[in-house]
Amino acid sequence: MSKPVATLAPEQAVQKLKYYQKGTLTVGNRLIAEAERSVQASQDRSNALTCGHRACQGCGEALGARYAIDAAMRATGNNLIAVNATGCLEVFTTPYPETSWQLPWLHSLFGNAAAVATGVAAAMRVKKRNEVRVIAQGGDGGTTDIGFQCLSGMFERNDDVLYICYDNEGYMNTGVQRSSATPPTARTATTPAVGAEPGNVFGTGKSVPRIAVAHNIPYVATATVADLHDLERKVTTAMSIRGARYIQIDVPCPLGWGAASHDTIRLARLAVECGLYPIFEAEHGKVTRVRKIRRQVPVQEYLKLQRRFAHLFKTGHDDPRVARLQAICDANIAEYGLIDAAAEDA
Repeated sequence: MSKPVATLAPEQAVQKLKYYQKGTLTVGNRLIAEAERSVQASQDRSNALTCGHRACQGCGEALGARYAIDAAMRATGNNLIAVNATGCLEVFTTPYPETSWQLPWLHSLFGNAAAVATGVAAAMRVKKRNEVRVIAQGGDGGTTDIGFQCLSGMFERNDDVLYICYDNEGYMNTGVQRSSATPPTARTATTPAVGAEPGNVFGTGKSVPRIAVAHNIPYVATATVADLHDLERKVTTAMSIRGARYIQIDVPCPLGWGAASHDTIRLARLAVECGLYPIFEAEHGKVTRVRKIRRQVPVQEYLKLQRRFAHLFKTGHDDPRVARLQAICDANIAEYGLIDAAAEDA
């Protein structure tokens, strides 16, 4: 005769598990207070950029946009309007007549997203809908090049708009052409790896985060998809401020960079750790916070994972232009104080 099965009390029937991560520099969501967990870890996240879009495998821009816009939605109680410049993000999320956006979303021209967003913010002000906030977003082509005049005007007027630039360092949607955010020596369709100086030449381009700081606007930040908690925090901070704000996010493009799709986060992390992409925050023209480099890596580790820099390593020995790129990294580290003196001595 079989024995009766014991019935457990409800509190005994659920086994509490603890999760630990070893050998990493990250903290899992289950190990931190609920208020500190990622927006994406919450079941009530807005999913403002939902599934079904047509981004490439490993797209850093799709990842960055999902985290940034969901963080902004939470910060505003879902009272958010987005204005999108023409570019990859617009194309892969809204193939007519479909859309992946789950919020009020407008498509502007390539170069006027900042101006359109300014108009939307003005309309909300006239209608006394001050609880409704506005974001403009675009790639580096529509931000640092074609849209720069409108963006500078938005900064100068201190319009109540957060502008987010998803920086993949080129015009990826139209065939991987050079933009003013393309790094030196990078091969693109318009800077081929031929001639005396193959790839993008040194001394060209511009740093829009630095230019935004020079406008003395309330808030400027750089971010990376290698640190999504930090990205969410910066968007949340920006949405707590009125006036013009600017966030630029490093979003690797596997297709345009000639990299493996599974290396997107690795590339974003290496760009920070070698010093080529400094991560900082500034308020009213003053840098207030920087992300320190834990373990500096040589710039070669970042470059060798991308075919757009393959011509630098064809000869089998160090190309002198690699040293020039390392000098740019070292200058960034010195300018922003990215490595503590104690770490350098160690």
